Amino acid sequence: MIDLYYWTTPNGHKITVFLEEAGLDYRIIPVDIGKGDQFKPDFLKISPNNRMPAIVDHDPAGGGAPISVFESGAILLYLAEKTGKFIPADIRGRVEVLQWLFWQMGGLGPMAGQNHHFALYAPEKIPYAINRYVKETSRLYAVLDKRLSERDFVAGDYSIADMAAYPWIVPWERQGQILDDTPNLKRWFEAIKARPAVQRAYARAEAVNTQPVVSEEAKKVLFGQDAGTVKQ
Repeated sequence: MIDLYYWTTPNGHKITVFLEEAGLDYRIIPVDIGKGDQFKPDFLKISPNNRMPAIVDHDPAGGGAPISVFESGAILLYLAEKTGKFIPADIRGRVEVLQWLFWQMGGLGPMAGQNHHFALYAPEKIPYAINRYVKETSRLYAVLDKRLSERDFVAGDYSIADMAAYPWIVPWERQGQILDDTPNLKRWFEAIKARPAVQRAYARAEAVNTQPVVSEEAKKVLFGQDAGTVKQ
């Protein structure tokens, strides 16, 4: 059994997609980040960066004590290695997947996240910031579109690289993007969207969070953190 500490964000969706694709037995433990659940001491023992998702694997390979993992990329890699699924066994294929997994973790996710923040949540609309992150998101979409011009999936066969990137493309309209401008990306996006496991994963999200709108009180929790938050 895997405990998934989860909320309905792109990084959370990555893990439910993998778990559904792999057919692993798991239970969702909601971490309502708008209410501050991510700062509770029990959760911080698992995820010291006070971010979700995180997992606790109660049946790790080789037995022994449960293993906890935080950071969505690390979780995807852990689960891929645990199951032997969605990552190639050969070194060249593995490197391809890892390159694009880290591309998402270091580029697409953070830049699209800043795009969301300044365009949707910032109390002051700063044109320079909005333009900066919308344009960088557009550049990253173009990188992915070019990559997909000669292959069905990001790194050969369907893999954790695709699972990492897809949830960050789902809110493309909120990011100021036009999928028709990136036809290879659009084709890939629609193919993943149609996968039964992906549909099941997103259905779980709807059951967990029926009010995805970020309230003013939630914004104070989400965007009011500094070093003092950690030192408490």
